[in-house]
Parts: sequence; C-alpha cells; structure tokens
Amino acid sequence: MRHVGASIIFHNKNHAVILILRDDLPSIPYPDMWDIPGGHVENDETPYECIVREMLEEIEIHVAGCLPFKVYEFSDRTEHVFTKAVEWDVESIVLHEGQMLRWFTQTETEETELAYGFNEVLSDFFKSKEQSDELM
Repeated sequence: MRHVGASIIFHNKNHAVILILRDDLPSIPYPDMWDIPGGHVENDETPYECIVREMLEEIEIHVAGCLPFKVYEFSDRTEHVFTKAVEWDVESIVLHEGQMLRWFTQTETEETELAYGFNEVLSDFFKSKEQSDELM
C-alpha cells in the first residue's frame, strides 16, 4: 500500500514559512535537513486528523481550522498539504521532534534543499500567494 502523509505550511503576513530542522539521527530519512512539519497518516485517521494529531505531538499546538492546500502524488507517497496563517515567535514553541524551528523567506527556501521533495510544494505555495496578492 502507498504511504500517505500530511504536512502543514505555517506562513505569516510577510509570506515567510516555518520549517523544522530534522533530528540528526542516521536511522531516520533525511537527517539534519530542513522540512515542512507533518507526519504519516495512520490507518484509522484522515489526513486532517493526522495533521492535527502530529502538531499536538510535535509542537503542542492545535491546528484546527487549517486549510487544505494541495494533494501531491510523489514517487514514494501521497502527501496532503495544509496551510495555516500564524504570527508566532518560534523560540517560544515547545519542540518534541527535530532540532529547531525557523522562519524562512521564499528566497531562503529556494536556496535550501528540503527533505522529502518539499521544494516543489513550497514553490507552488509561494506562486499561489503571488497570484492571490495580484488579485487584491
């Protein structure tokens, strides 16, 4: 069966996004790389339920009300991506997985190789933001 994941793009009014630096453990995929927060959908849950559970486990934040962005069919998985506008001080967030959280600009994400092929996802996200700004 194909793996299913759920991730979330936290973004602020300046169109920066929060990324998580993965743990530096050789036993995990993509150790010590920047990543979009998220996790694996379990058999008994929807992608939305998964992202809510994962964020409570990883950063102790309830993301109810997050919005679906897009579903991606990667070679290794189906990824359900959500978004949520936030204005957080990442230094104050309790982190149970990963080494740290940090705000990234669009340019910084373009210059950073992200885990799990998420550069494509963020490129699409930033394009969608540019298009919505043009409509205003």
